[in-house]
Amino acid sequence: MRRFSLWLRGRPVVADSVLAGCLLFLDALGVGDEEHKVAYLVFSVILPLPLILRRTYPRAMAAVMFGLSVACTVTGYVVGQDTTDHVALIGMGVMLYTLVAYVGRRDGVIYLLVLGADVVISVQLLGTPRGGDLILVGVIYALCWTLAEFNGARHAYDAEVAARLAVADYDKERRAHEAVAAERTRIARELHDVVAHAVSVIIVQADGAKYALRQDPVAAERALATIAGTGRAALRELRRTVALLRTEHAPELLPQHGSAGIAQLAELMREAGLAVDLELTGELDDITPEVSLGVHRIVQESLTNTLRHAGATPKATVRVHRRVDDILIEVVDSGGVPVQENVIPGTGMGLVGMRERVAVLGGTLSAGRTDDGRWRVRATLPLRADPD
Repeated sequence: MRRFSLWLRGRPVVADSVLAGCLLFLDALGVGDEEHKVAYLVFSVILPLPLILRRTYPRAMAAVMFGLSVACTVTGYVVGQDTTDHVALIGMGVMLYTLVAYVGRRDGVIYLLVLGADVVISVQLLGTPRGGDLILVGVIYALCWTLAEFNGARHAYDAEVAARLAVADYDKERRAHEAVAAERTRIARELHDVVAHAVSVIIVQADGAKYALRQDPVAAERALATIAGTGRAALRELRRTVALLRTEHAPELLPQHGSAGIAQLAELMREAGLAVDLELTGELDDITPEVSLGVHRIVQESLTNTLRHAGATPKATVRVHRRVDDILIEVVDSGGVPVQENVIPGTGMGLVGMRERVAVLGGTLSAGRTDDGRWRVRATLPLRADPD
């Protein structure tokens, strides 16, 4: 039954056609008492017709209904008999209800005045309706208006609920898209930090091994060993990163770098040919995994960029200092001019990735040339995450 009701609600013409058919049937039952049966049957048929499209074209059908009512009154005046006792004229009240409920009170008031004019025309031409009929007509119109107010309020409520649901669905979809975009950015940032660092070291060592292969086999062997170690470390890091990205809440999978991890990173870069001075102050092993990973990635990306762009004999000074409320990371290179044939092209996403990571952790980052031509990266990461 509920399904049938919903089906009818989506097809107003069908429901209104049933209403028009019912009025036609009830109106035709009174034809036996009429002297002019043909005229009566004609109006019995045409008076309910505007009801079929009352919700599709409410204003137009209301005007047509008024015109038919006037025509019915004029016909009664011509034949000398009251022909206004059609049951189908209840459709005038139905039209009033339709205008108030589906169009607005302003149109309802205008149509109510039109109905008053229709009553005046009927009284002037036919002398009807009489006092009792006037009261009945007034009660019917008042009832139609009241029902329209209730139905209009329900429609307004349904429309508001539908609008809120639409907004909620849009907001849910927008949040889902934002979450997907944020996750893609996070994955891209992690993979870039792991792969770019390892590949840069491998390329530098491979170039060194190529030049030293004939003149210094020991150095070439050492470079190849560094390549192999770097590749294995990168593979382990990739596996750990993928495991982390696949897990919703798994802090134990986060890389616990700390001071030992930074020292190991510095040693790896020294083996790759980058002279690194490392200064670690304060306790760096008991900070949260997210901040520890952030410190490690910032140092890693900064040293990788130094290895790429700081010339034939690159140098870097790394300072990581734990303060009361935050951790200060500062990486300064030697400011050398890169050898063009050994320059490793980058994507330009390293600095962007660092900024994104620092922003997620609620910190600050600055990067640029110093007055003496060196490149400096300076970042601060708070030890406590913001409540927001």
